[in-house]
Amino acid sequence: MPRRSYDQYCAVARALDAVGDRWTLLIVRELLGGSRRYTDLHADLPGVSTDMLASRLKDMERDELVTRRRLAPPGAAYVYELTARGRALLPALTALADWGAPALDEKRPTDAVRAHWFAVPLLARLAGHFPEGVAVVDIALDEGSSTSASTPPTPATRRARRAPRRPAAPGRRDLRGPRGRPAVPRGGHRRGPDRGHRARGARRGRRQSAPAG
Repeated sequence: MPRRSYDQYCAVARALDAVGDRWTLLIVRELLGGSRRYTDLHADLPGVSTDMLASRLKDMERDELVTRRRLAPPGAAYVYELTARGRALLPALTALADWGAPALDEKRPTDAVRAHWFAVPLLARLAGHFPEGVAVVDIALDEGSSTSASTPPTPATRRARRAPRRPAAPGRRDLRGPRGRPAVPRGGHRRGPDRGHRARGARRGRRQSAPAG
């Protein structure tokens, strides 16, 4: 399919040529936490068809937002991950999350939810309390929990992902180390900016609880 364009010599129009299609920014949201398999992406993007997801991923590869690579044996599966250009969209997604937050009133019966969807706004808000930055946020919802990192996974966290763990509920993303211990240190917890969830922020270096506010 030929690429559609606004054909406007404008930075906003050029950006929307690349990320303005439906699902594109939500795919970026899913990949901000690290590489994902196609099946993982499809499971955490309720409502997207397999054909649409495959088409969007091809478009994003063409626009150098994502890359596709094959895992080394014994995995032998293909995963998608953001390029530097794709990761540079984080500030834009953070701004969109701030803009859209007032629309999050009561959860509608038809709304899907995943714990890691709250990571983008929470990391930015917790970082405001910790000048050195927030490395990891634990998010707990009734539907499941998630551990989200503000940086790409390290070899240690990748090993933790492969460690034995209890079966996760559908839609749950969890980073656990051996014997169910967190793969990363955690600090105090505080009520996040959105109702109905708890967030724990781990500061780089010394642990410290985020002040209420």
